[in-house]
Amino acid sequence: MKLLLTGAGGQLGKEMIHICAGQSDVALCPLSRHELDISNRDHVIRTVADIKPDVILNASAYTKVDQAETDREAAFQVNALGSQYLAEAARDFDCKLCHISTDYVFDGKSNRPYEEDDRTNPMTVYGHSKALGETYVRQICLKHFIVRTSWLYSAYGSNFVHTMLRLGNNPDIESVRVVKDQTGSPTWTFDLARCLLQLVRTEAYGTYHVSNTGWTTWYEFAKEIFRNAQIDKPVVPVHTSEFPRPAPRPTYSVLSSKKLIERGFQPLRSWNAALTAYFQSIKGE
Repeated sequence: MKLLLTGAGGQLGKEMIHICAGQSDVALCPLSRHELDISNRDHVIRTVADIKPDVILNASAYTKVDQAETDREAAFQVNALGSQYLAEAARDFDCKLCHISTDYVFDGKSNRPYEEDDRTNPMTVYGHSKALGETYVRQICLKHFIVRTSWLYSAYGSNFVHTMLRLGNNPDIESVRVVKDQTGSPTWTFDLARCLLQLVRTEAYGTYHVSNTGWTTWYEFAKEIFRNAQIDKPVVPVHTSEFPRPAPRPTYSVLSSKKLIERGFQPLRSWNAALTAYFQSIKGE
């Protein structure tokens, strides 16, 4: 299987490179955003024509949630039009497209985990751009997987786990304040990447929610990070209102893996088991 990976420099992209290294049947063609600008239609078409992949995995995205509120054009160029161009290329060259999306396509007002067929209602520019990208993929490319995920962390790049470790290990900081009124499902990119590889080997096309099982708040997540890292520092719960941001965060964005289970795939392990495994993995490095 020849797999073209976009966004190879991001944390999910780097995890995919790590996972694919151990797969003898995968010929990976990883391209960073500097090597493939998915918002450039001609570049996308030429690249897909040259590589002739069996699968395109689109991990490229504009993810600066707050900046997108004032940089709307850039967000839509990558997240919407970039997705459109990849879908057109996948259709024209008859390959599968696995497109990574987000919990931000929902409004965060649910009182139960969001299922794949629930109506989207994004509340931010970032969310709107990702939702439109999903629409283009569905309309243009029949052989598609749309995978929504949430609260990603990894050994690579900037993420919540790394931020908490930096704050927790800073001797000049006596305590760490973390919001307690946002609920979601932390997801280790290692588990997500393995599931993506399983999906794209099939023809079980459609929209999926793939996050580690269960849910928590950022506050409880931070406490579990400190416990795993053996950091003895108080974590102070605060309200979202104490951290005003240009883009509103979903109050509740738990994703149900209903369709993943219905299609016979194994749901990801619990978020706290994954976090423990993550810390064990980085200790071994």
